[in-house]
Amino acid sequence: MSRCVKAGVSVAALAAVLLAASGSAEAYTVYVTNEKGNSVSVIDTSTLAVTGTWKVGRRPRGVTTSKDGKELFVCASDDDRIDVLDTASGKVVRSLRSGPDPEQFILAPDGNPLYVANEDDSQVTIIDIEKNKILAEVPVGVEPEGMGLSPDGKVLVNTSETTNMAHFIDTKTFQVIDNVLVDARPRFAEFTTDGKFLWVSAEVGGTVSVIDVASRRVVKKISFKIPSVNDEAIQPVGIRITKDGAKAFVALGPANRVAVINTKTYEVEKYLPVGQRVWQLAFTPDQKLLFTTNGTSNDVSVIDVEAGKVVKSIPVGLLPWGVAVSPQ
Repeated sequence: MSRCVKAGVSVAALAAVLLAASGSAEAYTVYVTNEKGNSVSVIDTSTLAVTGTWKVGRRPRGVTTSKDGKELFVCASDDDRIDVLDTASGKVVRSLRSGPDPEQFILAPDGNPLYVANEDDSQVTIIDIEKNKILAEVPVGVEPEGMGLSPDGKVLVNTSETTNMAHFIDTKTFQVIDNVLVDARPRFAEFTTDGKFLWVSAEVGGTVSVIDVASRRVVKKISFKIPSVNDEAIQPVGIRITKDGAKAFVALGPANRVAVINTKTYEVEKYLPVGQRVWQLAFTPDQKLLFTTNGTSNDVSVIDVEAGKVVKSIPVGLLPWGVAVSPQ
């Protein structure tokens, strides 16, 4: 057998092993924003390797795909715009008027409008992505960041880092209907699939608040304790909850861990060691894999959800921040 053929066989065998280890039968595309690289790293889930790097605007952070996966939306925070890329070519095809310093955003369930947190302007901007038109600007607290949307699309939640609140917004009237105080520097908001609870991370407070959506009251605060890790290093940021509502995964920043939480008991079942300064998380649509962005180690960790273990580390660009996965 020739050396080239042997190499080909080895690569194919490695890919097969990784695929078996992950338990993933579907191939998806993962998009990672590199905050200091001004780029997006593209990862193929069938090989768990970077297949391309796309240039975008300055300081890209939040990222999401269109409902059909044909477009990628990227917050170009230092350019005060949202770049829209064609996922087939990797090229920026247009930009959206985002308001100043867009950080995170979320799409409506039907794919339009887009709800954007403008960190430097204390507001949420609602954009019609087809017309590139601002529909409304909603004043919220200081340094808005996290964006959550109820499964029915009726309630939008923004978290303000300095005001330490989760702001509940009616998506029909674009009015704030309630404000819920949480711990210091809330960074992320995630609804459960049934829409009954909202989980909000507090980076400086070191906790996750679970809010009953009907009463808009905090019903549980989850704290974390990791042996040999200083409490100050445990800084919750990204949150993802499984579709069946059984488990929640919380990125713990410079603690370099992802906490796996039983959502019925609110107990931490385990801490998974990942790269340095873990920021955001994204499931594949089948929820067999979970990808984490690790800011200071410039890599992405791949978690086998069912096995509850890290199966791969993938080098990406400088200061990876946001992550999104193709819907199909």
